[in-house]
Amino acid sequence: MGKSKITYSQVGDDYSTKDPVKKLAQSAAALTGKYLKNGFEEVADTRGESAYVWKQGDYYMASVVEGLGTKNLVADELRDGYNVIGHDTVATIINDLVTVGAKPLVIHAYWAIEDNSWLQDGERMRDLIGGWKSACDLAGVSWGGGETPTLKGIIIPGTVDLGGSAVGIISSEKRLITDKKLTSGDRIILLRSNGINTNGISLARVLMHKLPERGKEILTKTNIYAKLVQDLLDESLDIHYISNITGHGLRKIMRSSRNFTYVIEKLFEPQEVFKSIQEAAGIDDLEMYQTFNMGQDYVIFLPAGDAQKAQQIISQNGFESLDGGFVEDGERKVIIKPKNIVFEGSTLDLR
Repeated sequence: MGKSKITYSQVGDDYSTKDPVKKLAQSAAALTGKYLKNGFEEVADTRGESAYVWKQGDYYMASVVEGLGTKNLVADELRDGYNVIGHDTVATIINDLVTVGAKPLVIHAYWAIEDNSWLQDGERMRDLIGGWKSACDLAGVSWGGGETPTLKGIIIPGTVDLGGSAVGIISSEKRLITDKKLTSGDRIILLRSNGINTNGISLARVLMHKLPERGKEILTKTNIYAKLVQDLLDESLDIHYISNITGHGLRKIMRSSRNFTYVIEKLFEPQEVFKSIQEAAGIDDLEMYQTFNMGQDYVIFLPAGDAQKAQQIISQNGFESLDGGFVEDGERKVIIKPKNIVFEGSTLDLR
């Protein structure tokens, strides 16, 4: 008998249920934009994007709220890696914020606990705080404060729910990144991830006992791209769009609402952790690439003439990149040629 298949939707995160709720909330939220008055005005194109932008005098401001997900439960099971989950919460927030060109200004923490016993482990708290603070240093963002609610009956005993919010500034319209600039012929630059990041963790956790070293490879730090995005803009590169590959996997390449076809010709080889998960779960490439980042976690779209310079700056910032493909006119979908995978637009009916 073949081994049973375990998918992401079976372990508690079914996008077919979640995404319609998100769309309903976005529709309701859009009706509130009229309350920005007296010199403030929303950038409506950013509704549903990774970060929300509004015009404020001569500047643009951006804000975002994000959560870590269940990576903290990996740290709790291994009793290790609390600096990683602190770092990764900041990385998840900041990498969304900077997709619109924002320079991070202030971040706030949200750490919800079941009771105060979680705070009584001094070493754990020093690691968590240290990881959060060092990530702020990498992002160049001020840690302004936060909230630590005690939610007995909501949070599972012995765990923590990590999240937060951030605000950034865009100094001119030239540095504002929306999908309006996307066009046929744009190159798709893929940045190599440092591992599993924070998406697909619910599935990875189910399989931890089957992974090498009980899943320690899940606790790798997510890259922080705040400085890189600013360096690219400082060089006057014409960034047309940025997509942060989190939930929905490489379907996020088509996060824009524009009707284009995104053709991927080259990919980074997935790290060993992904290969171990795929083997243990008994799932195919389609499921893996629609759940995990599979070795590429940030996508930058820009004109062909800017691609080589962009890759030089990416390398100078210590990251690896591939000129992985191109944008062309056509139906909204992602074609991943090396894997013979096609994601139709209907599989990401959400921005």
